[in-house]
Amino acid sequence: MGFIVALVGAPNVGKSTLFNRLIKRKKAVVDDQPGVTRDRNYQELSWEGKTLTLVDTGGFEWDHHSPLGEGMREQIEVALDEADLIVFVGDGKIGLTPTDQMVMERLRRTTKPIIYTVNKIDHAGREDILGEFYRLGIESLLPVSALHGLGMGELEEEIARHIPRTEEVAPSEEVLSLTVIGRPNVGKSSLVNALLGEDRVMVSPVPGTTRDAIDTPFEFQGQKYLLIDTAGIRRKARISLRLEKYCVLEAIKTLDRCDLAVILLDAQDQVTDQDARIAGLAFEKGRACLVGINKWDLIAPTVKKKAYLEELRYQLKYLAFAPFIPVSAQTGYGLGHLMKTARKVYLQYTQRVGTGQVNQALKKILAGHSLPLMGGQRVKIFYGTQVGVKPPTFVFFANYPEKIHFSYQRYLVNQLREQFRMDSTPIRVYFRKREKEQ
Repeated sequence: MGFIVALVGAPNVGKSTLFNRLIKRKKAVVDDQPGVTRDRNYQELSWEGKTLTLVDTGGFEWDHHSPLGEGMREQIEVALDEADLIVFVGDGKIGLTPTDQMVMERLRRTTKPIIYTVNKIDHAGREDILGEFYRLGIESLLPVSALHGLGMGELEEEIARHIPRTEEVAPSEEVLSLTVIGRPNVGKSSLVNALLGEDRVMVSPVPGTTRDAIDTPFEFQGQKYLLIDTAGIRRKARISLRLEKYCVLEAIKTLDRCDLAVILLDAQDQVTDQDARIAGLAFEKGRACLVGINKWDLIAPTVKKKAYLEELRYQLKYLAFAPFIPVSAQTGYGLGHLMKTARKVYLQYTQRVGTGQVNQALKKILAGHSLPLMGGQRVKIFYGTQVGVKPPTFVFFANYPEKIHFSYQRYLVNQLREQFRMDSTPIRVYFRKREKEQ
């Protein structure tokens, strides 16, 4: 990931707001309550020809007796270990706190360069509070306001000053972005950690542990991936807290920026209404999909697994094109097959077919099953062409496009799958009226 810059500090000092301001978009979840950020959140940036990876971390205050608190501590320690530059963030509204002093005790044990900032210096006159932070033995402080953007230019310049300039390199090969999405507590974070071979995101039996959408680049068999873990999506009736609404929206937004969605189910449950809604979101957005059935190792021995798998397919029959893959994040079962299938699906999802091939296939399709009469009129499809990928999208020109029944459209899609070996990707088909020749 190149040069890594980690934001650290006490809870609720505005690290995530600062993170969003530096990357110039809202990626990290922000709320007034402390402890919102729990995992490491990464974003690659480029400033003045220099590249870096910015890391947002959870607050340094933790409960040593809580498994969740211990997990947060481990995440912060990993961020500090892998960072090339550390940005300490203090709170200019409440001043120096015992937690800030605890943070400094930890930072004194590192030899890495540190930039000290005090956030929430929102207007003139508040700089007086900076004197408290100098008691920590700091030589220089940067006053900033992440909320209003004050002092951000100076902070960016100071960060850039520490980054070595690198030679320009040729554009890297395409990266497949893969999001893991599903209900709370189906094992999304466990699956991400199992795929990466490390405890990249926190895992807890408490539903809702993951809040941000966590991006992690990795490589599998020569293919580069961006793996996105998301917060669990609950039913609307259960989304009562404003914070949780933000988390759910962020999870849904990952569908807009991913190539492929792994819709994760719990093998111990039948498909729930919420599973169906989540799968429907991915389908409506035209995303390539894999249905991962996690905790496959926990199914009772008396269950006929093949029949059970077919039942799950039936319950999500609108995803008939999507591979259903039993996996176990706990034991590693099926993970290799999952990633190999993801690559296969992605190749179909980005496949292009020449116009000549499309029309050769169209002739065979029409010969096999011609369009029926509609209102006494013969409907004709003259020709077609592929106009896009992700998903493969085709436009066919006809004399009466509005009269083509959806059942024939479904037949056409199925035939295109067969002709072009696109059995595992969504396909979109549109009909347009052919303009009359002058």
